[in-house]
Amino acid sequence: MKCQSLAEFGKRLQSETRPDPEVTGTEVLLRVTASGVCHSDLHIREGCYNLGHGQTLSFADRGMKLPLVMGHEPVGQVIAAGPDAGDLVREKNFVIYPWQGCGECHQCNSGRENYCAAPRYLGMYADGGYADRIKIPHPKYLFDIGDISPEIAAPLACSGLTTFSALKKVEDTIKVAPVVIIGAGGLGLMAIGLVKAMGGLPPVVVDIDPAKRDAALKAGAGTAIDGAATDAVGQVQAATGGPALAVVDLVGAEPTANLAFNAVGKGGKIVIVGLFGGAAPWPLPLIPVKAVSIMGSYVGSLSEFAELMELAKAGKVAALPTQTVALEEAETVLNRLEEGKIVGRAVLTP
Repeated sequence: MKCQSLAEFGKRLQSETRPDPEVTGTEVLLRVTASGVCHSDLHIREGCYNLGHGQTLSFADRGMKLPLVMGHEPVGQVIAAGPDAGDLVREKNFVIYPWQGCGECHQCNSGRENYCAAPRYLGMYADGGYADRIKIPHPKYLFDIGDISPEIAAPLACSGLTTFSALKKVEDTIKVAPVVIIGAGGLGLMAIGLVKAMGGLPPVVVDIDPAKRDAALKAGAGTAIDGAATDAVGQVQAATGGPALAVVDLVGAEPTANLAFNAVGKGGKIVIVGLFGGAAPWPLPLIPVKAVSIMGSYVGSLSEFAELMELAKAGKVAALPTQTVALEEAETVLNRLEEGKIVGRAVLTP
């Protein structure tokens, strides 16, 4: 197998050739046909999250071991399966649910493997999709993509699922008033289409990049606002018809969290998804005064992914603007993503 491997945090990816993985039991080996490049991969390459106040969260301290094949948005075709994996169609493309848990804890047993304390997430704790082969532990993680092309289906495993799960946490408000979406990268553009698929009003999108704001309007946003504008909060509240009922922060930086808090009204909800970094900027007394709910949303569950894939196969999830790039260009793509030069999603193709 050919792969792009991270051998040292903060360093370049390395091209490797390894023996093809062998499968036993319920394991499945797939030939990768597409693998999305996510902003989270930048944090993985760096090896930490910025927690603010001069603190970082080290992935090495949380069990991430190198060398590692990155990539958690893979699509592939089955080429081998263990004797207990059952009959699997070899010609079809499957998108892989990457947020796999230990399979034994309370979270896993309740269907929330994405919250597992001993995770086996692809591209983080197990070799992922920056390769032409990938092994997974069980066929339950495979979802038939139907007529969707592999490069369009790949981002559904993260950007699609992550935004879908976040939006479900505010689903009771999106038909009443426009939800505010902060960040118009791959997740933001996916979120715009999902709001429509879920029957919500056209969302209000906030981003500091004019090209991304333009992309958001083309994707169906009702309004696109410059988050750096001095009156950004006023513009947001005017567009939502008053203080916002719900804000989904897909950036997760101190300025965006502050904007979200100032824009949301009493009794409103803020869902933080992004992992850009920093510390919470809110005055503590104002949290009870505004009676605001602040919650995190980390990717999504296996059942949510099944629900999302049904919407996608029914043609209700708009495709992201997508550019395909050769697997060997993974490092270049990551650098372009870090520089903010990718609109939508870049997808590696072996």
